[in-house]
Amino acid sequence: MNHEYSPLYPDVSQTTPQPMPQSGQGMPVPAPQSTARRHRLNEERKAITHKFQVGKHEGYITVGLYDDTRQPGEIFITMSKEGSMMSGLVDAFATSISIGLQYGVPLKIFVNKFSNMRFEPSGVTENPNIPEAKSIVDYVFRWLSLKFLTPEERQSIARNDVSSSNLPTFVETPPSLLDNTNRNEYGV
Repeated sequence: MNHEYSPLYPDVSQTTPQPMPQSGQGMPVPAPQSTARRHRLNEERKAITHKFQVGKHEGYITVGLYDDTRQPGEIFITMSKEGSMMSGLVDAFATSISIGLQYGVPLKIFVNKFSNMRFEPSGVTENPNIPEAKSIVDYVFRWLSLKFLTPEERQSIARNDVSSSNLPTFVETPPSLLDNTNRNEYGV
């Protein structure tokens, strides 16, 4: 059985298929794809805890900081209704953001992506810098922006936010990019 490796990202590899390494039983062995390294926080670290309220929902954001940069390396979000579905989802979401931060994803990327997300619960807050939040996720990332990003970074995010509704913008693909040569059966 002949297995060939077809890269998904043409900009990363050559356009000709590369043979996939074989194991002793003739099964393909995937080649390592990434050299990203996770930088965990020290066992003891500085942290900031912030109490918040969005509408009628209370919670706490705890941000663990790297000693050398004083930048976030982990985020915990605890909702007042322990054991609720929302509490579990928010906790899982915060864990995934923490892992992203530890793998080097800049906080600015997360703030740009998750600020202004609109869904329930939403409402008035007690924070004078964020008087109203469109969701708990919106509140968390706007607060992180105010606490950890420079004014220049916040300004560049504001310029990138095309509309207040945070809807995607669709751009017509130029005909030159629709060339179908050198694509496999899946269009890649």
